[in-house]
Amino acid sequence: MQATLRSSVEFKGLGLHSGRPARMKVHPAAASFGIWFRRVDIQDSDNMIPARYDVVPQSQLCTRLRNEAGVEVSTVEHLMAALAGCGIHNALIEIDGPEVPILDGSSAPFVRGLLARGVQAQNVPVLAIEVLEEVTVTRGDATATLRPARGMKMRFDIEFPDAAIGQQTLATDLRNGHFVRELCDSRTFCRQAEVDAMKANGLALGGVPGENAVVVDGDAVVSPGGLRHKDEPVRHKMLDALGDLALAGAPLLAEYHGVRAGHMLTNELLRALFARPSAWRLIECSPEQAAQLPGVDLHAEDLAHVA
Repeated sequence: MQATLRSSVEFKGLGLHSGRPARMKVHPAAASFGIWFRRVDIQDSDNMIPARYDVVPQSQLCTRLRNEAGVEVSTVEHLMAALAGCGIHNALIEIDGPEVPILDGSSAPFVRGLLARGVQAQNVPVLAIEVLEEVTVTRGDATATLRPARGMKMRFDIEFPDAAIGQQTLATDLRNGHFVRELCDSRTFCRQAEVDAMKANGLALGGVPGENAVVVDGDAVVSPGGLRHKDEPVRHKMLDALGDLALAGAPLLAEYHGVRAGHMLTNELLRALFARPSAWRLIECSPEQAAQLPGVDLHAEDLAHVA
């Protein structure tokens, strides 16, 4: 069955890149509504923005959405990952600024708030996008691939010159609450040189090492408190990828493999998939297929992992 929240939940905080405070409320929505953002601070233009891959403009540091009126909301990936990881298909997100709050740099605060409100099943079958053919996109030494699979599986490979990160590889099956237990608390990360460059260009104004980002410099983790997982960077890349893939508009029955991939490459992958009609089909999930999706079979004890 499709699902939404039992009741609304509010989040407040600074935007990572803008440094601007924002208040955001996630509301329940009717079956088959999908995920939409509403910019409540904008009254003289269309302020409704669909959470959909084909309204993503070029952007490297985060995932932005822009409607036909030019109204935007950015840094949506961590919230989208939380919604997908909790199995929420329908929600209206009201926000009073252009950027989703970064909170602690992971999806954990969103997951905690969503699960505390509860997930409500809706009496409508889940629609899913079944990938039928392998699709790959490449940019330089980075690649992103979708392959047919029974559920939602993921593999990610990263490599950074800083010894604090180095080479990391992780493969996982995202069904049965795995995202909540294993991935959702992994924070965004960057190199000290990147932080310095972004701040010199008026970006990352809301970034606070240790509070909402992991910062590394060579073999050192600069952020106070260190890492939450020894492979936290690759786990966060998976988190980002799940959020970006959630912009497909329905859960994917596929295996995603990213090699040094980022937000835009994952978006290009979705565009390549939907540009090839033979590579996918929209299906009504059987109970067995729905059981393979992220967010299905979550239990109250799963909240302890993000408490």
